[in-house]
Amino acid sequence: MQDATISGFHAHVYFDTATRERALALRERVGRTFAGAVAAKLVSIGRFHEKPVGPHPRWSFQIAFAPAAFERVVPWLMLNRDGLTVLLHPETGDALGDHAERALWMGEMLPLDLDALRR
Repeated sequence: MQDATISGFHAHVYFDTATRERALALRERVGRTFAGAVAAKLVSIGRFHEKPVGPHPRWSFQIAFAPAAFERVVPWLMLNRDGLTVLLHPETGDALGDHAERALWMGEMLPLDLDALRR
């Protein structure tokens, strides 16, 4: 996938029962901080999953964003993730490769259930 094009990015914010309130607060801050980008459809905030979903080993919510928003969203997350673990990956059309080979981590690296992406 040498010449892959990145159509967007996903940041998966992980939490559990002990960090649920921090995750909710972060999700709300993302919405306030990037309200203009949300309105312009450059950023979208996914559902708050209180169970593991897909390859993700913990509860999570997703922040999806366009390449044009990368320089605003990623540094903001680096400084404001409140100790929560974040998996950041591109969207190239190769979900397995995006999660397994092209991902960046903020905080603890967690083992993903990559078989969920192979199905």
